[in-house]
Amino acid sequence: MTQHTPTLLYIDDDDALARLVDRGLTRRGYKVIHAASGDEGLELIRNASSKGCIDVVALDQYMPGLDGLETLEQIMAIPDAPPVVFVTASQDSSIAVTALKAGAADYLVKDVKGDFIPLLHVAAEGALRQAELQRAREEAEAEIHASRDRYAALAAERELLLREVNHRVGNSLQIIASLLHLQASSAAQDEVKAALTNAMGRVAAVAQVHRRLYTSQDLKSVVLNQYLDSLLEDLRRSAEGNRMSRLTVKAEPIEIDPDRAVAVGIIVNELVMNAVKYAYPDGAGPIHVELISQGDDLLLSITDNGVGDNAKADPRSTGMGQRIVAAMASKLEAIVERDPAHSGTRIILRFPCTPAAPGKANSAAAG
Repeated sequence: MTQHTPTLLYIDDDDALARLVDRGLTRRGYKVIHAASGDEGLELIRNASSKGCIDVVALDQYMPGLDGLETLEQIMAIPDAPPVVFVTASQDSSIAVTALKAGAADYLVKDVKGDFIPLLHVAAEGALRQAELQRAREEAEAEIHASRDRYAALAAERELLLREVNHRVGNSLQIIASLLHLQASSAAQDEVKAALTNAMGRVAAVAQVHRRLYTSQDLKSVVLNQYLDSLLEDLRRSAEGNRMSRLTVKAEPIEIDPDRAVAVGIIVNELVMNAVKYAYPDGAGPIHVELISQGDDLLLSITDNGVGDNAKADPRSTGMGQRIVAAMASKLEAIVERDPAHSGTRIILRFPCTPAAPGKANSAAAG
C-alpha cells in the first residue's frame, strides 16, 4: 500500500525562508508548494480544491497586498478548504487569538533562520490529524442523519402498509358482517336468526377495531368511547335492532391496545345480546353500557332493568356466549361480577388499564 505524501502550501513573500521550509519539510516527508502572496495562494487553493492536492497551508501574517488575516478569511470561505497553520514573526498574542478565532488550526512564531521549521512540522501534523478527525466526525454525522432518514422512511412505509392491511381486513370483516345480517334477516327460524345475529355481532366487534385503526393517526391504540359508540350502532342495525331502541352507552375516552379493544367489544356484544334475548320477554327495554376508569382499573358494566334472576333458562342455549365472555375476560385479566343489589341484571368487569407483566396476570373469574 502506497503511503500518501502530504502537500503543504507555504504562503510567504520571503523566498529565502520559503526555500528553508521546502528543504526542512521535504526531509520530513512533505511536498512543499510556495506562493509569494495571498492572492497567489488563494488561486492555488481554489484550483486545487476540486483535486484535493493541497493538504495543509502555512500562512505568513505580513505580506504585501492581502495580509495573512485577510487571506485566512478568504481561505475559510472556500468549500472544503485545507487546514491553516498561521505563521508570524510578531510576538503579539492578540494576532494569535484573532487568527484562531478566524479559523486557523494552529499558530506559531517564526524566525528568519528557519529554526521554527520543526515546530511547523509538528503543527502541520496536528492540523492534518485535526482535519481528519473533523472529516470523520462529519461523515459519521452524515451517516447518522442518513440512517435516521432511512428509518423514518421505513417507518412511514410500514405505517402505510399496516394501515392498508387494516383497511382491507376491516372491509372484509364488514362484508362478512353484512352477509350475516342479510342471512339473519331472511331466516325463518328464530334460533337460526339468533345464531346469525350473534355471529354478526362478534364479527362486527372485530371489524370496528380495524376500522378505528385505519381511520386514525394512531395504529397502536383504540379510543374506547368512539369504538363502543360505533359497535352499538352496528348492533342497532342488526336483525334484533328493533329490540335495541333503548340501548345506550356512556364511556370515557380511554385508549387501549387493539387486541384488548377486540376483547372488550366481544364481551359487550355477548352481554348486550344476552340482555336482548332474556331481560325483556314481552318486548324492548333499556340496556345501558358504561365504561369508566377507577384508579388503575377500568370498570365495564352492562345493565338492564329486566326480569333478572327470574328469567327462565332457554333450553336452546348452548352456553357459547358465557364461554366467550369468560375467554375474553381472561384475555383482559378481568374479574367478572354480578351486582346482587340490582333488580334486573348488572354485570361488572374490572380489569387493569394496562396488561400485567408476564407471570403476574390476574386470573379472571366468571360471574
